[in-house]
Amino acid sequence: MSPLHRLGLATARHPWRTVVAWLFALVALGGLASVGGGEFQDNWNVPDTRAQAGVEELRDHLPDAGGSSAQVVLHDDHRLEAAVVHEVVADLRSTDHVTTVTPRLSEDGDTALLYVRYDVPTTDPAIYEDISGLEHATDAAADAGYEVEYGGELPGTATSLQGRGELIGILVALVLLVIAFGAVLAAGLPIATAVGGLAAGSSGIALLAGIMDVSTSAPTIATMVGLGVGIDYALLILTRHVERLRAGDAPVDAAARATATAGRAVLGAGVTVLVSLMGLRLAGLPTYDAFGFATAIAVVCVMAAALTLVPALCALAGRRLLPRKERRAPEVSRLGAGAPRSSTTGIVETREVKEPLTARWATTVAKRPVAWALLALTILLALGAPALGMRTWPQDGGSDPKDSTTRAAYDLVADEFGPGANGPITLVADLDTVDRAEVKQVHADVAGLPGIAESGPVTYSPDGKLAVWDVEPTTSPIDERTTDLLASLRSDVLPEGVDATGYTPLLSDISDLLGQRLWLVVGFVVVLSVVLLALMFRSVVVPIKAALMNLLSIAAAYGVVTLVFQHGYGASLLGIDHAVPVSSWVPILMFAVLFGLSMDYEVFLLSAVHDDWLDTGDAQGSVVRGLSRTGRVISVAAAIMVAVFLGFASEPAVVVKMLGVGLAAAVALDATVVRMVLVPATMTLLGKWNWYWPFSSVVEVRGAPAPSLETSDDERDDLEEVAR
Repeated sequence: MSPLHRLGLATARHPWRTVVAWLFALVALGGLASVGGGEFQDNWNVPDTRAQAGVEELRDHLPDAGGSSAQVVLHDDHRLEAAVVHEVVADLRSTDHVTTVTPRLSEDGDTALLYVRYDVPTTDPAIYEDISGLEHATDAAADAGYEVEYGGELPGTATSLQGRGELIGILVALVLLVIAFGAVLAAGLPIATAVGGLAAGSSGIALLAGIMDVSTSAPTIATMVGLGVGIDYALLILTRHVERLRAGDAPVDAAARATATAGRAVLGAGVTVLVSLMGLRLAGLPTYDAFGFATAIAVVCVMAAALTLVPALCALAGRRLLPRKERRAPEVSRLGAGAPRSSTTGIVETREVKEPLTARWATTVAKRPVAWALLALTILLALGAPALGMRTWPQDGGSDPKDSTTRAAYDLVADEFGPGANGPITLVADLDTVDRAEVKQVHADVAGLPGIAESGPVTYSPDGKLAVWDVEPTTSPIDERTTDLLASLRSDVLPEGVDATGYTPLLSDISDLLGQRLWLVVGFVVVLSVVLLALMFRSVVVPIKAALMNLLSIAAAYGVVTLVFQHGYGASLLGIDHAVPVSSWVPILMFAVLFGLSMDYEVFLLSAVHDDWLDTGDAQGSVVRGLSRTGRVISVAAAIMVAVFLGFASEPAVVVKMLGVGLAAAVALDATVVRMVLVPATMTLLGKWNWYWPFSSVVEVRGAPAPSLETSDDERDDLEEVAR
């Protein structure tokens, strides 16, 4: 008896003990989190970048210039009253942690832009996500009837998620599960299990925040992934349990056997997801470390819930997991006494049982594998082609929803002061390397460049170590011409000892860093996943083929995200009124999550195919039967996960929208084009080579040796007959 079988048997025999143990664990974890947990806090430092080095210099020599910033925009249809503007400036200067307020009036006098600087970074708990100080300081302008908007770094953190993603995903999942199982109890079981696992995961993430910086958006990513895989893992075990009930097993035995078989696939799938998430540590940013660890905690918790709570709840539910008409009928075992059972499922076979649609589909694909493989490959390559032109850039206020204050402030500043006023570039000169005369010459040279709209006055640090001034490009921070200008400044204009820093250069350096690190993350995740699958299935071909197919589906998802956001196709349906570059945060995060999720479905399918191969030695027939057994559950699981991810696409944050759309597209393609077409087609073409394992000459099947690669056709037929 395998460890998983013993685990399933123990939890199913003592379901109430299991449920009580989980409740106790949830209470205990919640108590620990309340005592030892920490506050979520972002770490936006970008190690080993030129812009970050400039920020550190400012913090060392000009503390007032190295903190957060904000823009307060006052606007009216008529010229603003000077007294009101002065009162707002005075109130802002008296706000906690504000060091300087620099006012600027538009040419027609109807708009005032107030630059606010703080003495602490944006992620400091004293100001993070809190613009109440700005709001109180602008009461005079609001009382005067002026439009008051807030933009820049600090106000950009005040946009919170609305929590619609989880609710939409759960409701759609419940409807799909009711349709799939025909029983409300069966539909609610996977959702209850996933929610229980997520509750434990939330406490674990809070404890993680007590020992390291955990981004405020990390719990959202963890919930998105944990909810999807949690429902999927529970669904797989539940489906196998229901199969065993229909085959006549008692509920406890059915739960134990389902945990032993489907639980093995769940365990393998979960480990592949964890391997993918650990690849985020190679991205080079502290934020990604938090994403990886937090999501891994959620995955471990929902996986533990699936392996323990599902068999317990299945045993408690008994035959009520079956549709009502089946519950009223005599047990299948009594009707089918003496009837032959499938070698792979154990389900009683009767002549009245109609061949599943997925079996007929797999047979159709197997008849013309080359044509179907080429069709699937063409679809994936066509969808992935736009990704070749993907441009990445961290999002700014111009990408926010049109009804947000940050977007309103961004648009007002661009209209009244020019688009570059939304992202000035700070130039920092080290006076130990260049003297003041050289600084004056650099200032004049930069001011005369064609891409510069305005160059501010030079100021010096109190210790005389630094010279600092701001320049405004003629284009917005998100504009590609601004990136080119920054690159030109650094390579052709600025001498040694003078460099560019500030918000826009930081965004540019983040984009460059993540673009370079993407390939390191890809290589790490792919190699480890291939090794893991090779050991799991004792095959060389299957894991390599699985990795290539996953890369194809991820590339196609990148293409979909590029089409929707960068080219604007369908973006209006998501509440986005103009095309925006793909966020720099998205490609690496999407890859790490998607590669693991894609491997989920690969493990589910290959486990069934591999089991049939071991039973029969029939390489081609095992593909058809394996797809027949798993096609329905994979389709339902994928539909649920797509619903969960699209639910998150309804959130206002553009980055969350991109992740939702990208993950949903990848899962949909993976469960249809890849698993239902490309996998059976290629496995049919490769035949027995799918299971080639060079470290042993003969692979044993249950009851008979499977044909080695040198086995003749006659010997293969004899072995298949023996296995049958």
